[in-house]
Amino acid sequence: MTRTFVVNRSDLHQTAWQSAAPAPLAEGAVRMAVDAFALTSNNITYAAFGEAMKYWNFFPTGVAETGCIPVWGFADVVESRCAGVAVGERFYGYFPIASDVVLQPVRVNDLGFFDGAEHRRELHAVYNQYTLCSADPGYRAALEAEQALLRPLFITSFLIDDMLADNSFFGARSVVLSSASSKTAYGTAFCLARRRGSASAVNIIGLTSAANLAFTQGLGCYDEVLTYDDVDTLRTDEPAVFIDFSGSAALRLRIHTRLADQLAYSCSVGGTHWDSLGSGKGLPGPRPVLFFAPAQVKKRNADWGAASLLERIATAWSAFMVPVTDARQPWMTVVRGRGPAALEATYAALLAGTVAPSEGRYISIAE
Repeated sequence: MTRTFVVNRSDLHQTAWQSAAPAPLAEGAVRMAVDAFALTSNNITYAAFGEAMKYWNFFPTGVAETGCIPVWGFADVVESRCAGVAVGERFYGYFPIASDVVLQPVRVNDLGFFDGAEHRRELHAVYNQYTLCSADPGYRAALEAEQALLRPLFITSFLIDDMLADNSFFGARSVVLSSASSKTAYGTAFCLARRRGSASAVNIIGLTSAANLAFTQGLGCYDEVLTYDDVDTLRTDEPAVFIDFSGSAALRLRIHTRLADQLAYSCSVGGTHWDSLGSGKGLPGPRPVLFFAPAQVKKRNADWGAASLLERIATAWSAFMVPVTDARQPWMTVVRGRGPAALEATYAALLAGTVAPSEGRYISIAE
C-alpha cells in the first residue's frame, strides 16, 4: 500500500495520510521506495508558494483541495521496467512525502535520469533530475543527511549571491537578510562573506528573532546581526539590498519604509513566516522581485556552461561544509526521525517555527 502525506492547500495545518494500492508498473517506468529526506522551513515555503510556483504540480494527489509537499532526499529502485535503471540502485532527488513513487525516466545515462512524466514536462528541469548516488563524485553515504538538508538550499544561496554580484549589487554597499538564522539565509551570508577583502565585498546584515540572536551571531558570516525590534536602527546613509527569506508582509513594509530611497533592490526568496505572507504592492522603494533559482541556473549555464557552473557550486559547497560539520561547533546538528508520528511532529514544529535553527530534521516515514 502506498501512503502519502497530504496537506490542505488553503490551510497548511490540516493534514492527512492518503492510501492507495500500487498500480501495475507501465513499460518504461520505475517504482522507488522513498528512504529518507530533509524536512525544513524550505518545504513550508514550497507549500506557501505551492500555487504561484507550481510546487503542487510535481506530485498531484488527485484531489483538488490537497497537495503533496516535495522534499529532497534519497530513494531506492524496487521495481523497474526501464532499461538503464536497475533494481537496487539509489538516487538523490525530488520526492513526495510518501512510502514510494513511480517515475518515468527519460534521458537515462550513467549519472542518472530525468522524470519525463507528462505532468512534469512543463516544470523546471532542475527539479526533475535524479542523480545516481554511485556515480556522483560528491556523494558520501555518511553525509546523506547533510546533502539532503543543505545542498538544495545552498545552491539557492550560491545563486542569490551570484545574481547580486552579476548585477554589481545594484549599486548597494549593504545586503540585509531576514530570517538570518535560516539555512538558506546563512548559506547566502556565507557566500557573501567569501567576498570579504575583494572589490565585491559588501556589508552583511542579518535580521532575526531575539531567541535566535546568539546562534546567528555565532555563525560568524554576518557583519552585523539585529533583532526584528531593531529594524529602525538600520543605516540609511548608503544604498542597501533586501533579501527576504521570511515573507512577512509587516516586516517587508517596515524595511521598505525605513530604507525607502536607499533601498536599491528588494528580493523575495522564501516564506519562513508563511502565515503572514502578503503582497508587495504599494511599498516605498522598489517593488519586490521574486527570486527563481532555475532562471539564474539557465543564465549561468549559457554564460559559463553547465560543467563550469557545477564546478563553481561544488567548490563553494566544499567550503561551506567545513563550518557546517565542524566537530567542535557545527553550524548544524542532524536530528533524525522515523515513522509517521515523527514526520507529523516535525511538520507541526516547522509550521509553528519552533525548530531550533541549529537543527536539521532528517526523516524516514518507514517504521
